[in-house]
Amino acid sequence: MRWMRAAGRGLLVLLVVLTGYAASGARAQDAADGGRGPLTLATAGDLTGYLGPLLEGWNRTHPGERVTLVELPDSADETRAQMATDLRSGDRSRFDVLNIDVNWTSEFAAAGWIRPLPPDRFPLRTFLPPVVDTATYDGRLYAVPYVTNAGLLLYRKDVLEAEGVPPPRTWAELERYARTLAPRHGLDGYAGQFLPYEGLTVNVAEAVYSAGGTILGDEGARVTVDSAAAREGVGFLARGVREGWIPEEALTYKEEESKQAFQDGRLLFLRNWPYAYVAASAEGSRVAGKVGAVPLPGPDGPGTSVLGGSNLAVSTHARHPDSAARLIAYLTGERVQRQVLTRGALPPVRAELYEDPALIRSFPYLPTLRASVLAAAPRPKSPRYDQVSLAVQAVVHDAMNGRQTPEDAVRRLARELAAVSR
Repeated sequence: MRWMRAAGRGLLVLLVVLTGYAASGARAQDAADGGRGPLTLATAGDLTGYLGPLLEGWNRTHPGERVTLVELPDSADETRAQMATDLRSGDRSRFDVLNIDVNWTSEFAAAGWIRPLPPDRFPLRTFLPPVVDTATYDGRLYAVPYVTNAGLLLYRKDVLEAEGVPPPRTWAELERYARTLAPRHGLDGYAGQFLPYEGLTVNVAEAVYSAGGTILGDEGARVTVDSAAAREGVGFLARGVREGWIPEEALTYKEEESKQAFQDGRLLFLRNWPYAYVAASAEGSRVAGKVGAVPLPGPDGPGTSVLGGSNLAVSTHARHPDSAARLIAYLTGERVQRQVLTRGALPPVRAELYEDPALIRSFPYLPTLRASVLAAAPRPKSPRYDQVSLAVQAVVHDAMNGRQTPEDAVRRLARELAAVSR
């Protein structure tokens, strides 16, 4: 048996040598190819089915750099968890290019999961300026903006016209209309995305920012949420549920549930992303032709939306980083960005598309969206963003359920964020 063990050791050494040779040969081949070859693109579920055809266009013209699309769950939280699990596997990672939520850039960069990118390879100067900030961390570009987003206030145009009032510009107007006009027309007043998940974090940040406050500063190093502005913002949301102009059912809403409630004709006002405007205005919707959109209101005038959307990043362990960069440049080019809007109903990052008369005729909310994006702010930047978001969701949901006053909730949130930041 001793000879078998010796032979086994010899085979093991030979296998290690051959594996190392094959790996070095693969790296040498990558270098010879300029880092080019097939890719895998991971993304959250494509609800409109637009991305596959876009990638087919790339695959036809780049046969040696074909892209395989991997769709992860629709939920942002589940997508992030699956991406993080894969990226932690190091060089066994399946993913080369990642379509990541804009607020994950800092976390993924700080963890070393995505690589810095050379800004001169991408058309950053053609983008709406605020979106570029979502792709940076510690002064470096770690991703490229692909889709942007800003929250809008959708409203029943027919109802407000019948009552002879303009769309609300302030919280006081929104509250008054939601409390008095909505019941006259058999509607609930106002809803957003209030289930404790990432959507609630967005709604809370918008309320705090609109009141003039912040949540974190210095890319997560400083907690700034304990302020009168934050108490005002959380109080606005909690008061709505307490007084009934936010229905209790809205505490279970994510994007799709809230969109459906508005589309079914059950809400007077809805905070959501622009895709909800497109769906509510489409043939078959009960409110088609009756929908308007304006910037989110704030305490004294237009409020502040949080920037949504997604960025394209390259995994640190991408097999073909040059191809990955070339694919990102392709997906952020003018022609493809136009299709992102027309096929996917998703807001593009290129500024000139928001001033195209033909697109505005098809998507009349574009000027409003442009104004909202230009005035929007990113979510709190932190290398521990997932923990920050979980704290915001849990604390504010308690306040909206009446389990804590807004004042106590903000103090508790400041303590929890300080613990996360240590």
